[in-house]
Amino acid sequence: MLKKIGLVLVVMLVALALWQRELVSYGWMQARGQLRILWNTQPVNEVLADPAYPDSLKKKIELIREIKRFSVDSLGLEPSGSYESFYNQHGKPILWVITASEPYELIARKWHFPIIGTFSYKGFFEKDKADTLVAELKREGLDTRIGEVSAWSTLGFLHDPILSSFLDRSEGSLAELIIHELTHGTLFIKDNLEYNENLADFVGEYGALRFLAWKYGTNTAQYTNYLATKAFYERYDEHILHGTRLLDSLYHSFKPKTPLVVKDSLKWKTIRQIVDSSDTLTDQRITTAVRSVKKRRISKLNLPNNAYFIGYLTYRKQQNRFRQEFKNRFGSNFKRYLTYLKETYPSL
Repeated sequence: MLKKIGLVLVVMLVALALWQRELVSYGWMQARGQLRILWNTQPVNEVLADPAYPDSLKKKIELIREIKRFSVDSLGLEPSGSYESFYNQHGKPILWVITASEPYELIARKWHFPIIGTFSYKGFFEKDKADTLVAELKREGLDTRIGEVSAWSTLGFLHDPILSSFLDRSEGSLAELIIHELTHGTLFIKDNLEYNENLADFVGEYGALRFLAWKYGTNTAQYTNYLATKAFYERYDEHILHGTRLLDSLYHSFKPKTPLVVKDSLKWKTIRQIVDSSDTLTDQRITTAVRSVKKRRISKLNLPNNAYFIGYLTYRKQQNRFRQEFKNRFGSNFKRYLTYLKETYPSL
């Protein structure tokens, strides 16, 4: 009887693998990449005790520990076993994410995954696999974008390591990053990526300001520089989101018989205007801050396509909603607000 049950299970697993061959293959590839990283991590305590590592690196690791404690004690995020190990990237990227969009609509290509739901991006630990998917999407006529990822969250399923690239960040940027990822481990709603990412961005920025004020004070360079950076990118975000509305209006004006050459001409003319007019945004950041975050800005040399704007909609579209709800309904009491969110939106 046990042999028969075992045989049935094997047949079922083989059938599942054949039916969902692409998904199984992708899942194995991602699991292998994640395990490779976890296998090559080093416990933080060993790093801190190792004289081969510079004091500057150790100070940033200690700062991450402080940020974690603050996130739990002062913000009310869930305790996490993440960021207790260290992975040295040796200056190399380790994860690439692909987004894609229809060429004349701001509609993202979506991918479906078991348990965690639907995503408007797909990640790869192997660059050649990412490039292969980009080529396939382009053959379908989609706008595509591929970007290196600075961090990710396994939503508490695994203990995520500190990546060596984290340690190049300023104090405010590092706090925002860690709190963003810990927010995913606290609250993550299936099939609602835009909500999850906007919430994590909101909590990351709010939490970073709270942490910097607590650790350094509000009259310090760490706090004022992060505040200036945040204010600049709020203006920049609104500029790009206004651009998405312009593009959306343009695309809705196209008729079924509008020639492709006309669509292309109007599309790229509008995108060029969005890019050129970004120069009017005022910037009060100090030089070091500009160097640390300038990569987020769009390039005039290589105009962005719809996939770039899709990314902004995914991460930034709902920021005002969270700010207003937090202030008006909860009197800027973050723990009350987080409790409400947990009760209203059951997480994975």
